[in-house]
Amino acid sequence: MTAEEVRRRLAHSIAGERASDPATMAARRGDHSLVPGGAPPATALTPAAVLVPLVMRPEGLAVLLTQRTQHLAAHAGQISFPGGRQETSDVDSIDAALRETEEEVGLTRDHVEVIGRLDTYITSTGFEVTPVVGLVRVPYPVKLDPFEVAEIFEVPLAFILDPANHQRQSREMRGRQRTFYVLPYQHRYIWGATAGMLVNLAEILAG
Repeated sequence: MTAEEVRRRLAHSIAGERASDPATMAARRGDHSLVPGGAPPATALTPAAVLVPLVMRPEGLAVLLTQRTQHLAAHAGQISFPGGRQETSDVDSIDAALRETEEEVGLTRDHVEVIGRLDTYITSTGFEVTPVVGLVRVPYPVKLDPFEVAEIFEVPLAFILDPANHQRQSREMRGRQRTFYVLPYQHRYIWGATAGMLVNLAEILAG
């Protein structure tokens, strides 16, 4: 799938909203969506934003992901998009996603073309995440925050788009059964909210 095809699919992904405005409201989903009768956490939700970076490689688009460091208090060692909590100083969710991305991995906003957004994702830990999709020009600058990010890597978009790579798994966590998506890639274990957003991306791009 080309960058132009992705632009076109995302422009039509927000029904009833202005296609030129990627910060408009969208549908809400979360891991609870995989359980019949499931409901999001019954707590106040913290606004957050992540960047879904689609790297424009000559051989095809790839998704940039981060491996979080093992010592973090939340989501230690997990694979995630660059991003985080939305601050009061941020203009909007797009600004938050771009700021966090630059802070975490050194990818500056002048290398990112924001082209749309995915559904709002509610995490089991109480975050209301806006996934902002952007095309990334290469070569792009990299400067990892060693406290938060252990490494970055790329996954071919073609792998994400293949439904055969979208697995569902369940396990007991904190005394309750949880169901979530998993996208095993090479030796990586992409799961939870990140996997759920990637499945959402695949659904949108599949039309």
